[in-house]
Amino acid sequence: MAQTNPPAVAMTPADIEAMGERARAASRKLANLSSTVKNAALNKMADHLEARFDEIATANKLDMDAGATAGLSSAMLDRLRLDQKRVKAMADGLREVAALPDPVGEVDRMKRRPNGMWVGRMRVPLGVVGIIYESRPNVTADTAALCLKSGNAVILRGGSEAIHSNRAIARILDDAAVEAGIPRNAIQLVPTTDRQAVTVLLKMDKHIDIIIPRGGHELIRFVVENSTIPVIKHDKGVCHVYVDKAADIAMAEKIIFNAKVQRPGVCNATETLLVHKDIASQFLPRAVATLREAKVELRACERSRAIVKDMKPATEDDWYEEYLDLILAVKVVESFDEAVDHIAKYGSSHTEAIVTNDYRTAQEFLKVVDSAAVMVNASTRFSDGGQFGLGAEVGISTQKLHARGPMGLEELTCLKFIVYGDGQVRE
Repeated sequence: MAQTNPPAVAMTPADIEAMGERARAASRKLANLSSTVKNAALNKMADHLEARFDEIATANKLDMDAGATAGLSSAMLDRLRLDQKRVKAMADGLREVAALPDPVGEVDRMKRRPNGMWVGRMRVPLGVVGIIYESRPNVTADTAALCLKSGNAVILRGGSEAIHSNRAIARILDDAAVEAGIPRNAIQLVPTTDRQAVTVLLKMDKHIDIIIPRGGHELIRFVVENSTIPVIKHDKGVCHVYVDKAADIAMAEKIIFNAKVQRPGVCNATETLLVHKDIASQFLPRAVATLREAKVELRACERSRAIVKDMKPATEDDWYEEYLDLILAVKVVESFDEAVDHIAKYGSSHTEAIVTNDYRTAQEFLKVVDSAAVMVNASTRFSDGGQFGLGAEVGISTQKLHARGPMGLEELTCLKFIVYGDGQVRE
């Protein structure tokens, strides 16, 4: 029977602290569960999501109505929307995670020391993962699944705009997981929209091992500045497509259209198009016409506007902007080096792509562009855990320690040293 969603509850710092204590206790039990139990739980969770779609739809309508009243953009409402197709995709994502190899307990690098001891490393869960995110309620299912499979308890704190959807999804996942033998409190959602809850979570280094924020720049900055817990940040996605002078024009047109239009409100959508001057007069009129058919607003440099005269002038701020909407900045560059320099200055180390038929240029782009994902002749929209074969992802790390790019199961574990001896003592 479908359950109603009671209003968000008030929580004291002590209540939040208690969630951490429960998560820590659950994590110790979860770390020892077999792959068989975890996989069965994930499959049951997927089945329950589909079977209880009406609960999710009812909750999501509350969020969609509130979002429309609050004036959320069409792109933000799209991120928030859950229909049957998207819920099925969430369920399929859980099944894909169940089918992936379990990294927990893997042992490698076993070496025999001169004294006869064997020294190696074992992959183990991080412990308790705190995830703070905005908008997309599918994150609730994706991250819960990855944390469970990797042996971690998780505390989820979604955005206020998706509170009803997140609570419904978390309740369904927890019910199914417990039925399948997962310890209660392995999956917990903070059920309040009070921002003070985030501040409390960020100070709970006694109970939470790592914080992963997913959302806008302001959220990321707040988490980094206020957390006493190590943070793996998923910063904004200012992604670029560079159309090289050796590009196939038809391919480039197809790639930039997909990278901008297919789903503009996500972090791997392209925000800036860079075009080599030698190909700009051939490529830009075609690309602009195609993009305008999809109602993309174009903000361009003066060299671009000299080719297609009725584009809006770009400002300095546009090169830094993550639009998350049908808006694209356009710049004609003098050379490959200028394109790379532009990306280095204005990019966010998320995902960059080059379109070229020149092998050496492609290889140089792969080497010199310092981003979590770098692509040749492919849309930036492929920068995604599922597309890279990781199953779902907890986020895309734009930093370098300890994970970079889409974070799947392995990135939610760490290595500890293990030693086998037969009585050795140190002299």
